[in-house]
Amino acid sequence: MAFESESSAITFPPTGILLAVISSFINGSTFVLQKKGMLRSRGRGSYLRDVVWWSGTLSMIIGQIGNFLAYNVAPAVIVTPLGALGVLFGAVLASWMLNEHLNILGKLGCVLCCCGSVVLITHAPKTQAVTSRLELEERLSDPVFVMYAVIVVLLLFALIVWIAPAQGKSNIMVYVAICSLLGSFTVPSSKGLGLVANDVFGEGPPNSRALVLFLGLLGTLAVSILIQFFFINKALECFSSNMFEAIYYVSFTSTVILASALLFKEWTALTLIDSLAMLCGFTTVCVGVVLLRISQEALLTWKKKEAQEKTD
Repeated sequence: MAFESESSAITFPPTGILLAVISSFINGSTFVLQKKGMLRSRGRGSYLRDVVWWSGTLSMIIGQIGNFLAYNVAPAVIVTPLGALGVLFGAVLASWMLNEHLNILGKLGCVLCCCGSVVLITHAPKTQAVTSRLELEERLSDPVFVMYAVIVVLLLFALIVWIAPAQGKSNIMVYVAICSLLGSFTVPSSKGLGLVANDVFGEGPPNSRALVLFLGLLGTLAVSILIQFFFINKALECFSSNMFEAIYYVSFTSTVILASALLFKEWTALTLIDSLAMLCGFTTVCVGVVLLRISQEALLTWKKKEAQEKTD
């Protein structure tokens, strides 16, 4: 009976899950549409004049707004991994619009993404770890998070200034690393803006300290998104949209979960069983994404024996 009463008290954040799922599908179309616009514009001038590329950019903006809303009504550890659904949708859309072949490995990867996402939803924390501006300020000044943020900034500086100009066009991990590390700032900033907005735009005169924090978070979010947007397009110019999106998802999600764990400490609300289940769910999603990536390079056929007989 005690177990039943405890379970009934736990509620899922349906609004956050719904927003995360919708945003994931919208974001899944972003890279495909932008890549399609780049291909259409070859030989005709800059892709900045292509309507398909702009539709992909618009999808990115709408998807980011949806993510912003989702992060403010659900824990980050449940919203971020659901981006796997965007990888799934992007793979299907790329096979249709870009003729990027989706074989049996890719289809299995899509199934694993869905299964892993369901596990993550059912075992993710159901309550917010930080619910006020004062709690957020305390977490932002935590020495562990400050040290992590400094390390990320130094890595980004090295990648953008030295490594990207030399190896960005030949190594996809350079652009992936830049965009993923920026997730350490975009997601906490999005979630933080929702917490601080009440003190800035609520009844009565705005709190000066809250206003400074709000502007700082807004500036961090804007700069991070603009840099991500720039390097995402540079990556799409050089690499397959499916390849980039799959690797980017795993790297971005891992970075965001680490940053959220250090800042918001949402994992403290999980039991041991839920923690293991979420780890297994995230691993399942990552394996699915890797299969989607491998499917772009693998050539599978069900007629191997017949092909050998003909050559003999």
